[in-house]
Amino acid sequence: MSLPDDSRYLRGGPVAQRIIVAVREDAKIAKAEGFPPKLISITVGDTDAVDVYVRNQRAKAQLAGIDFEERRFPATITSGELEAAIHGLNADPRVTGIIIQRPVPAHISVKTLQAAVHPLKDVEGMHPASIGNIVYNQLDLAPCTAAASVELLRETGLDLKGLEVVIVGHSEIVGKPIAFLLMSEGATVTVCHHMTRSVAAHARRADALFVAVGKPRLIKADMVKPGAAVIDIGINSEIGPDGTSRIVGDVDTDSVKDVASWITPVPGGVGPITVAILLRNTMVALSRQHALYESTYGTADRLAAE
Repeated sequence: MSLPDDSRYLRGGPVAQRIIVAVREDAKIAKAEGFPPKLISITVGDTDAVDVYVRNQRAKAQLAGIDFEERRFPATITSGELEAAIHGLNADPRVTGIIIQRPVPAHISVKTLQAAVHPLKDVEGMHPASIGNIVYNQLDLAPCTAAASVELLRETGLDLKGLEVVIVGHSEIVGKPIAFLLMSEGATVTVCHHMTRSVAAHARRADALFVAVGKPRLIKADMVKPGAAVIDIGINSEIGPDGTSRIVGDVDTDSVKDVASWITPVPGGVGPITVAILLRNTMVALSRQHALYESTYGTADRLAAE
């Protein structure tokens, strides 16, 4: 989707492109040293929406010089069988990172699968250890969407120290990690959720407002402080007056853009950066694995990962 030439829009594409260029340089060096990066994508069952995500991830991985392989499993697979397959990938030195595509069948727990991925190969930043590390300011393997959202805030040039930030939505993979990422930068953070008495009262005082609740157009212009940065992470399908389906965010962009100084379009904002962060996380994971290999075997010789 093409966007108007409006400086208020925080477009994700240019930021993602810069990240992928940097990842490509790192991947080139890693390959020369004998550590080629490789991502394994795990899909369970047949879901058209998942196929779209996988194609996008594969295309971006190729641009970044990272090998990408999809492993498909039938919807009838048991959780134990799937965990065993993940443990096999954990033990394979040729595999840098593992991605669990969602959704998975109802009889399988996504959290169980995420916990089965070794923290050193958790490029999605979803393992409990990865989430916990954020509390201790180890931020380089943060959940991809959370990290992408913070990356867009940096694009505004605002000083994060002392910045008044309000996050609407407190999920384990978006809202809470964003809060910890920004607190590590010195921001003052308020997190709103379904028990918050007045979301609007909190939102109106935010210098930076993050929204991730899955409710289309929840945030209106009268809920936004003039001059604020608004990061819309929501992805919702909406039927327009003409009967066609379109993607909208959790923010009423048309009205809010006249109040905010910066706003992310949906689509075209956080989404493109999320995949780029996944690839950057892959190189972080590879670096950690390389360091472990050297500390264990006491050598910087080339690793024959063949």
